Amino acid sequence: MLNSNQLILHNAYKAWCQASQLRSKRLRNKRFTYGDQWNDTMPTASGGTISEYELYARGGTPPQTNNLIRQMVKTIVGRYRTEFINGNTPANENVARVHRFNQLDELDSRALEEFLISGSAVQRIDPCLDMWQRQARVTNVNLNTFFINAIEDPLARDCELVGQLHDMSLAQLTRLLAQGSRDKARWIRRIYSSNSSNERMLDFSHAIGADSHQGMSFWRAANPAKCRAIEVWTLENREVTLCHDRTTAQVVMLPATARVKDSPSVTTRYDIVTTWHCRWFSPMGDLLAEWDSPWAHGSHPFTIKFYPLTDGEVHSFVEDIIDQQKAVNQIITLINNIMMASAKGVLVFPETALPDGFTWEDIKRVWRDCNGILPYNPNLSTSKPEQISVNNTNIGAYEMVKLQMQLLEEISGVTGALQGKATVSGNSATLYQNETTNAVIALSDIFGTFTNFRNNRDNKIANL
Repeated sequence: MLNSNQLILHNAYKAWCQASQLRSKRLRNKRFTYGDQWNDTMPTASGGTISEYELYARGGTPPQTNNLIRQMVKTIVGRYRTEFINGNTPANENVARVHRFNQLDELDSRALEEFLISGSAVQRIDPCLDMWQRQARVTNVNLNTFFINAIEDPLARDCELVGQLHDMSLAQLTRLLAQGSRDKARWIRRIYSSNSSNERMLDFSHAIGADSHQGMSFWRAANPAKCRAIEVWTLENREVTLCHDRTTAQVVMLPATARVKDSPSVTTRYDIVTTWHCRWFSPMGDLLAEWDSPWAHGSHPFTIKFYPLTDGEVHSFVEDIIDQQKAVNQIITLINNIMMASAKGVLVFPETALPDGFTWEDIKRVWRDCNGILPYNPNLSTSKPEQISVNNTNIGAYEMVKLQMQLLEEISGVTGALQGKATVSGNSATLYQNETTNAVIALSDIFGTFTNFRNNRDNKIANL
C-alpha cells in the first residue's frame, strides 16, 4: 500500500508513461528534420522487420536523401524571428531585463524549432537562487524529462500535475534542497550513497512500476555520475480559516486547525483554497523537500503549449509533411537507379566463355566496378559478352518529383515566395509581395499560438 507521497510519485510516473507516444513521434520527427529519413521499419516476408535504408541498400544502390523539411523549418523560424522576436523589447522593464539576461531571442528561436518538430513548447522560469544570479532564469525543457497529466484544454487550465526529471551532481542537488540545514545536507548525501540507493531503488521500482519505458528511465539518471531527482507540482485544495481584522483592514489566511483569539474586531470564516504544491523526490521515494508556490502568480514554474491539442492529441507541423518528404526521396532514388541501370545496361555473358578460376559472383563484382577488367577467352566460345542498355529515364518520374514538391509546399504553407525563391519572369513586385503575405497568413496560426506561449511566459516573469 502506497502512502500519499508515494501515490503522487506513482501518478507522476504514470503521466510520464502516458506521454510515450508523444516522445516516440517527436523522435521520429526529429530524425526526419535533421536528415535521418530512411530508418522507418517495415515488415518482411519472414515476419521480422527491416529498415527502409537496408531494404534499398540490398538492391545495390544506397537510397538518396534530399532534406526539404529542414529548409522549411529554418524558413519559418527565420520569418518569425525577423517579424516577431528581433527588436521587440517588452514594455515591462523587469521583463525586458530578464529577456536580456537569458538571451531569450535565442532561447525562443530554439523553442520554436522544437515547437515545429514536436508540437510542444515548454519553458520554466526560476527566480534568482543566490546573490550571484540576480535575474530570473528561463530554460527550455527537454520533452524527454517533462511530464503532465492528460489535458485537453489548449490553455492547459485542466492541468493538475506537472513536473520534471532532473539529473544533477550530488553537490548541486544538496545545495538546492538543503535549505540552509547542515543535517538535511548530510541526510541527502546519505540517501544518494551508492549502496543504499541501489538497494532501495529496486524495491521501490517494484512497488511503483517498471524502471524504464521505451529506452528512457524515469528512475535512473542517464549519466551514472549524476543523481536523479523528480520534481512534482500538484494542484491541491486546502482548508483554511480567513480572519478579517476590521481595525487594520487586513485579511489573514490561517490553517483550518489554527486557534484564533476571540475579538469583537475580528471576523473568521471557513474556506477552501486551491494552491500549487511542489515536492522533490528521490528515485527511492524519499521526500527531499516540499513547499507551496511562493510566487505572486501562484502557479508552477512551467509555461506549456501543445499545438494543436485536439482530444488530447498533438500533431506537429513536421508530422504533416513527412509522407511527402519520403515520396520525394523514393522517387529520386528510383530515378537514380533507373539512370544507373540505363547507363550500365545488362551484360549477356555466354556460359562457355567463363574464364578459368572465375565464378558468376566474380563476373558480377567486376561488372559493377566502373574500372573493372572482365577477362574473356574467345577460344572458349564463338559468342562474346554483350551489353544491352535501353534509355528508360523518360517515364514521368521527374513530373512526379515536381508534383510532390508542390504538394509539400501546399501542405506546409511554406511556399517559394516565403522561402525567398526567385519569382517567375514578368510577375510584378506587388504580386510577389501578395504571395509572401498570403504565405505568412497560412502560418499565422502557428505564429499566433507561439506568441501566446511567449506572452504567458512573460506574464509569469512579471509576477515572480
